[in-house]
Amino acid sequence: MKQLLLELFTWWNGQTMGTRFFTWRKGEFVGEDEFGNKYYRERGGKKRWVIYNGLAEASTIPPGWHGWMHHRVDVAPTEENYHAKSWQKPHHANLTGTPAAYRPKGSILADNQRPEVTGDYQPWTPGQ
Repeated sequence: MKQLLLELFTWWNGQTMGTRFFTWRKGEFVGEDEFGNKYYRERGGKKRWVIYNGLAEASTIPPGWHGWMHHRVDVAPTEENYHAKSWQKPHHANLTGTPAAYRPKGSILADNQRPEVTGDYQPWTPGQ
């Protein structure tokens, strides 16, 4: 019951009922990546889409699948012997908005103290 309600009212948890119906009617399964995301294409069409495993986070799409999703390559990674290049880095979660987000020195959200003001700054005021 919970899964049904999530599909009805949220778009960020896997798929919606509309996506499920469209996938059932017109989708052709292409493959699955190491994160459990499932990739589809429209039968006889050019539309391609992904159904995320869990939260919809676009940065979890690996480089090979990213190229296929954006029509940069015509062959899906499952249809060829694809291997990531040495310069392609593995996925790291986007931590923006979480307590583990990067906070540079001087940020009001950082744990350390802000640097002291030196007094060498002179603000501009109109009429000067």
